[in-house]
Amino acid sequence: MSAGVRADTGIDGSPTPPAAAATPPRAVPGYPGPYAVGRYAAKLRERLRAFAQVCLIGEATGVRVGAGPNVYFELRDADGAIPCAMWRTDFERQGLSADELRDGVEVVAAGGCDFYPGSASASPRFAFRVQQLRLAGEGDLLARLARLRRQIDAEGLFEPQKLLPRPVLPRRIGVVTADGSAARRDFLAGLERRSWRGTIVWAYAPVQDRRAAPAIAAAVRDLAAFAEVEAIVVMRGGGSIADLWAFCDETLCRTVALTPVPVISAVGHDVDRTLLDDVAAVCCSTPTHAAEAAVGVDCAVARRTLAGAARAIEASGRDAVLVRARELAGRSRAPREHLDRHRRRLHQLARELRAASARGWAQRLDFQRRIAAAVMHRKAAAAVRTTAAEHGRLAGRARSLEGSERRSRERREAALAAFAAALRAHDPERTLERGYALALDGSGDPLTHPEAVRRAGRFDLRMAGGTVAAQPLDSEQEER
Repeated sequence: MSAGVRADTGIDGSPTPPAAAATPPRAVPGYPGPYAVGRYAAKLRERLRAFAQVCLIGEATGVRVGAGPNVYFELRDADGAIPCAMWRTDFERQGLSADELRDGVEVVAAGGCDFYPGSASASPRFAFRVQQLRLAGEGDLLARLARLRRQIDAEGLFEPQKLLPRPVLPRRIGVVTADGSAARRDFLAGLERRSWRGTIVWAYAPVQDRRAAPAIAAAVRDLAAFAEVEAIVVMRGGGSIADLWAFCDETLCRTVALTPVPVISAVGHDVDRTLLDDVAAVCCSTPTHAAEAAVGVDCAVARRTLAGAARAIEASGRDAVLVRARELAGRSRAPREHLDRHRRRLHQLARELRAASARGWAQRLDFQRRIAAAVMHRKAAAAVRTTAAEHGRLAGRARSLEGSERRSRERREAALAAFAAALRAHDPERTLERGYALALDGSGDPLTHPEAVRRAGRFDLRMAGGTVAAQPLDSEQEER
């Protein structure tokens, strides 16, 4: 812009003060001025508006048709770009809509240069002020992108990345982005919300210029080959298709498609769609979404769930041990309880047998006595009426009957004594009465082995007359 101002004139075209005049103390030798910035900016706007008005043809990118008084976009072609602005009233007068003027449409714009000088609180801005606008068709960028997308799809390069297994909780993540970018901060904030504590390998690269695509491709290759990462995230903020064109580079897309590590694309916003999004394993709308895709588990929630499951398992194990312990204790007491129950049952049966035998023998004797008395009474009455010989005969028969009765009673008593002896032989107390003793530990369980007696230290000897405390002799006492 300084080329339009000659060195021998002032900012408004007037001659410079003669050399004899005092040079302001802040002036730079060899340069006129200094002039006020506002005056210079105003003069620059006059010069730019004096340029001839022309028609430009190019591809519209970064179109912004909002509620403000201006419509903004850029005109681009393979050799350059220029920012454009159009009054909304002129735009609506052309009969165009926001759907018709979109990124990638080729337009013819008629107008001239304009410059907004700014102010103390507003930034200056240069723009090509468009007065008339005509649509010329789809632009070269979108057409090239469509052709490249069809070509890569035909070669089957959209699928390899999507077939790669992605770890749910990776330990190392590689990230390709610009140093100090907002996308980097958003990605870290997303990982922090996930409570992830792994390792991030940063590969900083430019994300918008001619050097961006080769640098990003080299970073992806280095991360996959040397960094031992389990996932790679490529991200940047939003922008027009021209701003994101580096992520539509054919070499970059082929590199990502053939990378053996899953690549997550987080380029632009929801409305932005680059070729890298189609090739990558996962396409995310924002860096925060990329963090959630890279780390598929909310670590804080997973830790709480795992801790709860561990507590439940521990409680279940403790309950199972208690149940088994009670069951085992019950089973260990069962044999002794069964033996005691059967012993009591045997004693009860023996007592009942003895009582029943005594009752039966007494009943039989009483019945026989009554029968014998009745018979003898009848015989005695008959004997009174018979002769003395008959009386003697009957008396002999009575004596014979009495002897038979005595012998029968003796046989029965002998049989009952034999039965009582047999029952007494099976009584455990009988064994103790024969001089044996039973060694018992503190809980009342029998000690059946000498080693068990030594281990017990103190024990009880159960004999027929009672129980006495005892203890085994040590080695010296046994030798004495």
